[in-house]
Parts: sequence; C-alpha cells; structure tokens
Amino acid sequence: MIEVQATGISKNYGKKRVLKEIQFQFQSDVIGIAGSNGSGKSTLLKILSGLLKPTSGTILWKLNNAEKTPQQIHPFLGFTAPYVQLYEEFTVEENVRFLIQLQKNSAIEDINKLLSEFQLDGISHSLYGNLSTGQQQRAKLACAMIKDPEILMLDEPGSNLDEHGKSLIRNLTDSMREKNRMVIIASNQGDELDLCNEIINLNP
Repeated sequence: MIEVQATGISKNYGKKRVLKEIQFQFQSDVIGIAGSNGSGKSTLLKILSGLLKPTSGTILWKLNNAEKTPQQIHPFLGFTAPYVQLYEEFTVEENVRFLIQLQKNSAIEDINKLLSEFQLDGISHSLYGNLSTGQQQRAKLACAMIKDPEILMLDEPGSNLDEHGKSLIRNLTDSMREKNRMVIIASNQGDELDLCNEIINLNP
C-alpha cells in the first residue's frame, strides 16, 4: 500500500505565489493534477518527487506503512517530463543500459522486451537526438520503468504521441492500477485526466 499526504503546501518564486495551502491525502491510485498553464502542475509534481522543496508545508509518503520523505522515495520512483531529457549522443539502447547501470535497484532483466513494450525495438540503435519527438517521448517512458517503480509520476505524458503512443499511457496506467501502485499524472488534457480516479484541481 502506498500513501501520500500533502499538508499546507505552498510555493513562491520570488514574490509570485504558484501554490497556496495545497492539501490532500491519497492511497494507491491513479491521481491527476489538473490546471491551466502556469497553475503549478509541474511544480507540485516536483515537490512530490523531492526534486523541489516547498516554501512551506510538508509531504509525507508511506510505503507499506513505512514513512518516507520525498527524497527517500527515489528508489521506488519512476519519473518523466518534457524537461527531463536523455543523452542525445547515445542510442536508445545505450541510454537504457546507462541508466540501468546507474540504478542499484533496476528490475529490468530483458532490455529488448522493455524496448518492444514501448515500440522502440525498431529504433533501438538510433541516436536519441535523431528521433522524432514522439519517439523520444516513448524512450523516456521506457526509462521511467527501469526500476519497475511503485510510484510513477508523469508530467504531460502524451506530449507529441500519436494514438498508438497514447495507448501505451493507457496500458501503463492500467498495469500500475492492477498492481495496486500509484500513478500521478500532471496534465490539462482531458483524455489523460480521464485515466485518473482522483483529481487535484489547481485552477482557482
């Protein structure tokens, strides 16, 4: 069982307040963070993942009743976003192998199977920098699953994906749900938010 609790989360960038007193509590589920551009979706996702500290407030995670800070969930976390990039001078397969070497808890035993699941087997030896934006997005999604994560955070996961690519998001979300894990999707796209059972709405 996975639980996350946010208490009084606020975030300021200088004099600009992006998030104000955000509060919620969820257990293993598919959760959406909705809001217009500039509403703080990515900021909240970064705070939940420990990539960014809030100006005030706390995030508490529980994995199988063990309390953890956002920084302590990193071994159990998969994350992808438009601002997360792979190495352009590496092939797709080289990027995956490199990240597996960095991860002490990689769960991937068959790289070819992972690449196939994300429709990358035909371009595995292509340089990441030469791929289309949709192909790059699929590569980033594959890399987010290297740890077979308990928690998956996706910021605008359908960016630049065609319908076949978007079906990967649906299948991935369904698989995580069936395993009683947690997915958090930051998006303003209706089809992506429709995948979620709970919504955090950041619009005023």
